[in-house]
Amino acid sequence: MAKEIDKITPYEKDFSKWYVDVIKQGNLIEYGPTKGSIIFKPNSFGIWEMIKQEFNKQFKKLNIENVYLPLLIPISYIEKEKKHIEGFAPELATVTHVGDKSLVENLVIRPTSETLFGELFQKIIRSHNDLPIIYNQWANVIRWEKTVTPFLRNSEFLWQEGHTAHSSLEEALEFSKKMINVYANFLRDYLAIEPLVGVKTENEKFAGADRTYTIEALMKDGRALQCGTSHFLGTNFSKSFNISFRNKQNKNELVFQTSWGVSTRLIGGLIMSHGDNRGIIIPPKIAPYQVSILELFSKKDERVKLISLKLKKDLEKLYIRTKIDSSNKTAGFKAANSEITGIPLRIEVGPRDLKNNEVTIVRRDNLEKININIKDVPSKVKLFLNDIQNNLYEKSKKKLSKNTLIGKTYEDMIVAIKNKNLIIMPFDGTAEDEENIKKSTGITTRCIIENKKDEANCFITEKKTTRWVVFGKAY
Repeated sequence: MAKEIDKITPYEKDFSKWYVDVIKQGNLIEYGPTKGSIIFKPNSFGIWEMIKQEFNKQFKKLNIENVYLPLLIPISYIEKEKKHIEGFAPELATVTHVGDKSLVENLVIRPTSETLFGELFQKIIRSHNDLPIIYNQWANVIRWEKTVTPFLRNSEFLWQEGHTAHSSLEEALEFSKKMINVYANFLRDYLAIEPLVGVKTENEKFAGADRTYTIEALMKDGRALQCGTSHFLGTNFSKSFNISFRNKQNKNELVFQTSWGVSTRLIGGLIMSHGDNRGIIIPPKIAPYQVSILELFSKKDERVKLISLKLKKDLEKLYIRTKIDSSNKTAGFKAANSEITGIPLRIEVGPRDLKNNEVTIVRRDNLEKININIKDVPSKVKLFLNDIQNNLYEKSKKKLSKNTLIGKTYEDMIVAIKNKNLIIMPFDGTAEDEENIKKSTGITTRCIIENKKDEANCFITEKKTTRWVVFGKAY
């Protein structure tokens, strides 16, 4: 396995090649049979299962109910939506035949489910007593992307999409803000990533939204990754689908809606935030396995297997997700395999250490080795896992702080991005200004920072403004 690890391209040399090497060798994916598709292997799907599990716990606290809507959407629904919402044109995959028979109406494989939720809400909402409705679904979607990168941009990916209907603008807007903070806190608490939280510019917001809130994370290569969004949809979709309710005065009103979601893009963000030249590093709270026990066998010592089984049992009593590597591979192979797959902590159980009633514990985040008495392992492991989680987060937080600069001029922006930073600039330019910057430099607006209101001259128009916008190159 050490030879395999040698094949990982250093991220300092070629970040894109490093990323592909890591996901292929870290038991994360195989490429699927169609363009842009991937097969989620146990390690990546295990991470997604943990994300799903933890989000569901939080969703229930917010009275969010899970539902599931159909995969196929009549093309008339999409056309109806496009007529009302300019710019909504996702890459659509369309079903035209069943067997050798043409369908009366073509069906689109869902790119998102606003249309289906709109139709559902129109059927089930009658009065203000029915509101709010707060639904979420875990699903797969298809978007025929021109360029693909595993986890970051696939033709088929997994996500959750939440959709709500409210009786007032204020309630809907407040809920969309609440959800972006749920996502931001999840990144901090579980993925150990510090995000920037803000509002998309008019040019970058979702085409069907009045306002789009976003969380943006900084990757190791200095690029931003949009990790989640929450859209205040206003009445854009309720107008399209005639979703109305009888208010307390018995008059008809349109509902106000929100939609919000995260996807398996989070796995890509996790890899590019915490990975190193030995492979991925999975934060303990989200790791499918938090501890790997390596049995380093000796033909003369049966204690290795007995101690390994006891340690696994003791750790599982503390709800620590643990597995044993009892294969007949070499110690070096087992250690390298544990590292490349990102397991936060490994315990090496071998005859030499057992003579002193000890095992060796190795942290994945800093590769520190510690000899521990067997009886102290459960309590020490719990402390180590907490420390690894905190250490990964603090590194992310420091990187974001160090590499997010404040600028005032066009030259400031160019220099900052060239040096793999994000930069916050005073900007009140138009959508056309944004497009011109993007075409000439590849730099885009990531979000408006709402809590920064110092007055300065816009670096494009030179007019006074209190609007500060994050610029960067992004995935």
